[in-house]
Amino acid sequence: MILSIISQGLVWAILGLGIFMTFRILNFPDMTTEGSFPLGGAVAVTLITKGVNPFLATAAAVLAGCLAGLATGLLYTKGKIPTLLSGILVMTSCHSIMLMIMGRANLGLLGTRQIQDFLPFSGEINNLLTGLIFVSLVIVALLFFLDTKLGQAYIATGDNPDMARSFGINTGRMELMGMILSNGVIALSGALIAQQEGYADVSRGIGVIVVGLASLIIGEVLFRGLTLAERLITIVVGAIAYQFLIWGVIALGFNTSYLRLYSAVILAVCLMIPTLKNTFFKGAKLSK
Repeated sequence: MILSIISQGLVWAILGLGIFMTFRILNFPDMTTEGSFPLGGAVAVTLITKGVNPFLATAAAVLAGCLAGLATGLLYTKGKIPTLLSGILVMTSCHSIMLMIMGRANLGLLGTRQIQDFLPFSGEINNLLTGLIFVSLVIVALLFFLDTKLGQAYIATGDNPDMARSFGINTGRMELMGMILSNGVIALSGALIAQQEGYADVSRGIGVIVVGLASLIIGEVLFRGLTLAERLITIVVGAIAYQFLIWGVIALGFNTSYLRLYSAVILAVCLMIPTLKNTFFKGAKLSK
């Protein structure tokens, strides 16, 4: 059970890393997440059931996520549609696109070979190692990218767009690039989770942005004053901690039909912790 929870947390952490690129670096929530995540799963599962190599199917899923991010980015940067609305439009469109791809609302992987099956160990160990390998690759790739001149321009765009433009940075291109890369990473997470769970479903994306944000927030609440590399690792820790929290809620006998409600409550509590800390310490100082 513990290995299963950790392996799920590792794959969900990839979702958190994708959200980090827009929510924390560019400072806006991208609702495309709830479309690109299940889209990645739908593309990967459909191709695998048609006999395509799982690695190629996963790569195609990443490309599909990038295209979803591109659509949102163009609506925002060229069409001048607000970010939130652009994401909602693409997210809604992804539902129909997934139905076109799969031909049905859900599709299983029974009798097929997934990425984790290429490893020689038991099922749980294979899932754990697959999550660890992919989350490590994503973190290394992000660290490498953000350390380049292009990556620094991307960070500057999120920190201060006006100053970035004054330095000759095309902020529109940076925002477009961020949405493409972010949704590619998110689709990767969707593809890996679909393979881990053995099916893809068009409704799988509902509420996943809450899961990704919970991974971010829990990690930030647990750890402070970190380097970029350490911050990315805390997202992984946060994702695993979140999975344990959800497991704890289920173990206490709560109805599993309300998991999204529990997720929202956990996220809300985590978001309020800094405020509650400040209020507590301020009250303690006044009492003295």
